[in-house]
Amino acid sequence: MRQSHIFRHNLKEVKPTDLNLAPLEGDLNRFEEILEKNIQSDLPLMRDAARHVVLAGGKRLRPALALACAYGVNGLEPTTDDVLKGACAIELVHAGSLHHDDVIDNATTRRAIPSVNVQFTNTVAILSGDYLLSQASMLAASLGADVSALLAETISQLAIGQIIEQQNLFDARRTREQYLLAIEGKTASLFASACKIGAMVAGAETETVEALHNYGYNIGMTFQIIDDLLDLTADEEVLGKPAGHDVTEGVYTLPVIFAASNDARVKEVLGDHLTAAELDEVLVIAREPRFIDQTFSIARDYGLRAAESLAYAQINAEVRDSFTRVIDGLLTRTF
Repeated sequence: MRQSHIFRHNLKEVKPTDLNLAPLEGDLNRFEEILEKNIQSDLPLMRDAARHVVLAGGKRLRPALALACAYGVNGLEPTTDDVLKGACAIELVHAGSLHHDDVIDNATTRRAIPSVNVQFTNTVAILSGDYLLSQASMLAASLGADVSALLAETISQLAIGQIIEQQNLFDARRTREQYLLAIEGKTASLFASACKIGAMVAGAETETVEALHNYGYNIGMTFQIIDDLLDLTADEEVLGKPAGHDVTEGVYTLPVIFAASNDARVKEVLGDHLTAAELDEVLVIAREPRFIDQTFSIARDYGLRAAESLAYAQINAEVRDSFTRVIDGLLTRTF
């Protein structure tokens, strides 16, 4: 089977339970209690807006990775409250960034419910996103200067990634390197920090902390490349949105970048909002096996780097095997 067909027919989703680690379910329940406590507010509007996305679901993959890194260091036992707070800080940063992203993207839905900007207003979405980031920062500060500094750097990287993407919107000359820099900030930085915080707070040695940070970075890159590939190749009912949504928004991902570099017609029509006919034309070309396979090859390379980084992490074998399964799952996933 060609790789370009994997994304249409091998319908698998990566979720925390795929880690298959004994204490994870109980610790994620404890995590939810801490998370809910940290999105409270005496102001009803702030409380309702802050809770809107956070409690709407989500797979909690990032905090699960933070917890798993702690298990890797300290064993498969329920983790400490400090590790749970670190995982909560990461999820709050993720949630706050989603509030801001929905305003930037003029989104209408998030996790099968109206997006926060639609349910409330753009202003409330921005302010509640700021509130979630501030709550994350206070949690990080309670864990020490190193964790606080890491979280601040992560928030900076998220903003830089978003700026890079904004400056390349509707740019038919967008390069592979520009794309990778954007997703490095927008996605990989948060995965990397989740793993690093879990390891740091658990008391791992420096070499293990850096190895798990590198693991998180590389699976974050894998995650986003595959996610963007699915935007072009998966069925609409699977995606929950029309295929090619990124293209219509002017966000040109790897298959489209490769197609524009090799096909004059694609490069000609990109650079502005597309008609339905033009979008179909671009999608047909971008879905050619050569462009899909080229993109998948890059995702797989990041997956291999993630696997290689585990060789430098002093973690128990069960967690190591679990992290390897995550890599395999990301390379065959769909939503």
